[in-house]
Amino acid sequence: MRVLVIEDEERLARTVRRGLELEGFVVQLAHTGTAGLAAAIEDGFDVIVLDIMLPGLSGYEVLRRLRAQDVTTPVLMLTAKDGDYEQADALDLGADDYLTKPFSFVVLIARLRALLRRRAPQQPALLSAGDLVLDPARRTVLRGDTALTLTPREFGLLEFLLRHQGLALTKHEILRNVWDAHYDGPENVVEVYIGYLRKKIDTPFGCTSIETLRGVGYRMVDPGRSGDGQIHDESGSAPR
Repeated sequence: MRVLVIEDEERLARTVRRGLELEGFVVQLAHTGTAGLAAAIEDGFDVIVLDIMLPGLSGYEVLRRLRAQDVTTPVLMLTAKDGDYEQADALDLGADDYLTKPFSFVVLIARLRALLRRRAPQQPALLSAGDLVLDPARRTVLRGDTALTLTPREFGLLEFLLRHQGLALTKHEILRNVWDAHYDGPENVVEVYIGYLRKKIDTPFGCTSIETLRGVGYRMVDPGRSGDGQIHDESGSAPR
C-alpha cells in the first residue's frame, strides 16, 4: 500500500516513514504543501497523511484543492492543533480522519488500515495462489499448513504480486509500488528479492509460483496452472 506523508518536520516525517515501511507500506515524503499537492495529483496513493501547518500551502488548502480536482484518496490529518473547530474544518473540507500530535504510532497504523479497508472493501481478505495464502491484516503467509517468515520487503513484494496475479509486471512497476516512486538504485534489486522469495515460498515445496518473463519481468501464478510447468532461471530459460 502506497502512502504519501506531507509533513514539514523532517525528523518526524522520517520517523513515520521508517515505521510505516516496517509495517509493509511504501512511503513517499513531501515537506511543503506545494510539493505534497503536486505529488498527490500526479501520482497514485492509497492514503495520504497530511499536516495542517505547512510552508507554501496549508494542509487545509492542499485538501481543498485535492477535493476540488476530484482526488478521492483518503486523507488523515496529522497536526499539533487540538480543537473542535480545527477538526470540524478538516472534516468539512473532505478529510477522512484526524490525529493530534503527539500521537501513538500504533493508533496511526490502525487508523490508516481502517481507511484502507473502507476504501477498498472489494479486496479479498486473503490473497492466494494455490495453497500459498497471504493474510494482509494479520501479516501472515502460509504454504499449506506451513507458516513462512518473510521480511517486510519480501512481504510487500509478495502481496503486490498476489494482488496482480496472472499479470506481467515489469521491474519498474515493482520498484515503483514496492520500493519507492523515486527509487534510483539498480533494477536488479528486484531480481535479488524475487530470488529470496522463491527460496522461501517455492523451492522447499518443489513448486513455481513466480514466473520469469524474458525481457518483460515477472508473473505470479497458481503453481497448478503455471504456463509450462517448468522452473525458469533469471534469464527466463527453463533448465535443460
